[in-house]
Amino acid sequence: MGLFDEIKGKAGDLVGGNKDAIKDGIEKAGDFIDSKTGDKFKDQIDSVQSTVGGLVDKLSGGNAEAAPEAPAEAPPAAEAAPEGEAQQG
Repeated sequence: MGLFDEIKGKAGDLVGGNKDAIKDGIEKAGDFIDSKTGDKFKDQIDSVQSTVGGLVDKLSGGNAEAAPEAPAEAPPAAEAAPEGEAQQG
């Protein structure tokens, strides 16, 4: 058994019967961040919640297809510059 398989097995053991509690915590954390940022990053937060929820399903032996992994997206250039700074283009 390789190192990666060993780590994956241990992660699966940790998730075990706590899948619902972990996914609930992920949802609450995302909602908290959304509330503190005024939903400015809602799409990115939702994407992370979906991806991590799918990983939890996969580690717990559930159907990983239920929550497809969303690709990580960089914010558009207009949002990347801090407020008050002019963008160069």
